[in-house]
Formats: sequence, C-alpha cells, structure tokens
Amino acid sequence: MLISRTPLRVSFLGGGTDLKEYYKNDFGAVISTAINKYVYLTINGKFENDLRVKYSKTENVESAEKLEHPIFREAMKFAGVTRGVEVTSMADMPTRGSGLGSSSTFTVGLLNVLHKYKGQNSEAEKLASEACKIEIDVLKEPVGKQDQYAAAYGGFNYIKFNADESVSVEPVKAKKNVLQELENSMSLFYTGVERSASTILTEQKKVSGQGEKNKTLTEMREQATEAKKAIEKGDLNLFGDILNKGWELKKKLVGGITNSAIDAMYEKARKAGATGGKICGAGGGGFVLIYAPDGKIAKVREALKAHKELRFKFEPEGSKIVFNG
Repeated sequence: MLISRTPLRVSFLGGGTDLKEYYKNDFGAVISTAINKYVYLTINGKFENDLRVKYSKTENVESAEKLEHPIFREAMKFAGVTRGVEVTSMADMPTRGSGLGSSSTFTVGLLNVLHKYKGQNSEAEKLASEACKIEIDVLKEPVGKQDQYAAAYGGFNYIKFNADESVSVEPVKAKKNVLQELENSMSLFYTGVERSASTILTEQKKVSGQGEKNKTLTEMREQATEAKKAIEKGDLNLFGDILNKGWELKKKLVGGITNSAIDAMYEKARKAGATGGKICGAGGGGFVLIYAPDGKIAKVREALKAHKELRFKFEPEGSKIVFNG
C-alpha cells in the first residue's frame, strides 16, 4: 500500500491573476502558504483485475475509462494506472467548497501516489504542471494555476505565472520569528456556506481581459509583490493593511464574491482588532481568513465564536509519500 499526503493552502493576495486570461498578456503573481491540513490518497493492488475508487461514494468499474469522478478518471488514464487497484481519498476535514484549494490538492496527491505505484518518483514541478494539464486543458475547469503549485511545493511562497506558461515558485525569505508571529495572528472561520468556485471563476475569466477589471487585477498582482516585501522586512502592520486593501479590490471583480453575512463577519473581526482578512478561494462561502496582530486574535475568536474556527500552521512540505509498505 502507498499513501500520499498533500497540503491544502491559504492564498493571501494576487488570486485571479493565475488565470490564463490575465497572465497571457503579461504575468500573474500570488502569495500563499501551504497549511497543516491535508488530503490523503491511498492505493493498493487488487486481486481482481478491475478498479475500485472510494471518495464520498464508491465506484466499482472495469477500468478508469468508466469512472464518473472526472479527476479520478483523467488522472488514472494519464498516469497509466487504469485497473487492478483500489484507490481511496480521505481528508482531515470536509473540503468541498472550503476555498482552500482542495480540488487541486486532490489532483496533485492522486498523481503522486499513481506515479509512485508505477515506480516513478515525482518532482514538485512535474506534479503541479500535470495537475494543471488535467484540470485546465483536459477537464476545461475554469481554474487558475496557483493551487496546484501550492500543493505540490508546500511552503510559504511568492508564485509567478508567466505568459509563456512557465511558473516560478520563490520561497518568501522571512525571519523565523516573523513567520511565527504571522502564523500566531491568523485563523480561519467558517461562513457556514458551501460554494462552488466554478461559477465565480467562470465570470472572472470573462472579465479578466477587460479594461477596468484588468487594472484591478494588476493592482492585486502588485499587492502580492508588496506583501512579499513587507513580510521579508518584518513589517506585519503593512502586511495587514495590504491584505485589507486586497479584499476590497477582490470584491470589485465580479458579483457573488461576498455577501451580507460574510461582510458582517469581517466587520465584527475588524471591530475586535483584525487589520486584514479575506474570503478564501474564489469567494461566496467557505472559510474567511482573519489576520489580527498584537495578540488581538483572541478577541476576534470571541467576536466570531458563532462560527466554527479552523486553526492552522504553515506547512513547509508539499505533496509526499508518507507510507510505502
């Protein structure tokens, strides 16, 4: 049996500039971190030469071509493992509609365990680019590239998406105590709403090349660069300010990113001492990230106690095989 463990991610700034409709004309950039919440994929040989996959439901089929689950189907065809195995997906938490990049995390982890089953080791770049190929090129999902790279590489990174389709992953060079302070001042709070990213992202793709929206996205891209510099200098007050401004810009992109309940959550957090925050992922639901420095996160927890909290730590490692036996 083999087991892969792949981290979810929290994206801070620059989201939306990882869509091809934007970066093809210049470049996109985001700043994000992998977190210590994971998706696990297991694979085991089967005595019978058919295929069983388990996720929220179980599929027993002759071979991968017959699978209903699109990512399982296409990743298994791509990796050349189409029958004679049982593959299972599990996660630390309910991931559907969380805004933490779970679909791409799943794709990366699945590719990793499939390649290992065939005796191949996989570098982070290979896993990320293959996951992008499956999700964007094959399945035509309206997604960007940031989640696949965050899951494959792990760590706290500035990720740049170039017009020639290349991607560079640059670790943020911050002092350990600065990252610790940042980590201690953040948490995730659940809106109580599951959402589908694809509706919002489809709208976002449509407007990505348009005048005013394009200007907004360019500002958001520049904020990712500014935030990287702020963290590397240890100026976390500036980081909070940029995060807040980034959320204000994100809300302008398309309808559905926020709603009155999300705005009310954020306002409560601000009154309790938060200086920045945002909805995770495309928007509309899932988790809200809150940044409250100088020990104010405890007051935020009290203000948002009606909402389920997900505490997290930064995860330095990307997708890895954690069991081989």
